[in-house]
Amino acid sequence: MKVTVETDPQLDEPELIIRAKDQAAAEAVRNALTAPTAAPTLPVFQDTVERFLPLPAILFIETEGRTLQVHTPDDIFTSKQKLYELAESLPGSFMQVAKSVIINLNQVASINRSLSDCLVEFQNSHKQVYASRRYYKALVERLNEMRGL
Repeated sequence: MKVTVETDPQLDEPELIIRAKDQAAAEAVRNALTAPTAAPTLPVFQDTVERFLPLPAILFIETEGRTLQVHTPDDIFTSKQKLYELAESLPGSFMQVAKSVIINLNQVASINRSLSDCLVEFQNSHKQVYASRRYYKALVERLNEMRGL
């Protein structure tokens, strides 16, 4: 597929023109551009049942012993992936805040910092995790970026 980008200061809003060999090819491109995208999911297990958990529903992911636990407000699931693999593949709304913890920045309700640690609390949940002092500054910066501060 060939892509050409032109700028025109006279335009009030972006305009997209699709040129194709036939109507079916043009419609296929149009449908791909306008189709709603499904929310990305993470394959997790609850007992022996595999589920596909939408990423926005995740509060945080942590390792407990040799098990990777995925927390939502109401449940805990397990994953067969490694924490470092998830840290690389998750979108920018997720951030590693300790050696064994990744949080969903969109779910953070508050950060309580003390001399020795930083407690992260989540929206609509009693669950909490500790962020390492090493990650505190980057965590605050990312939250400020996301909130437009």
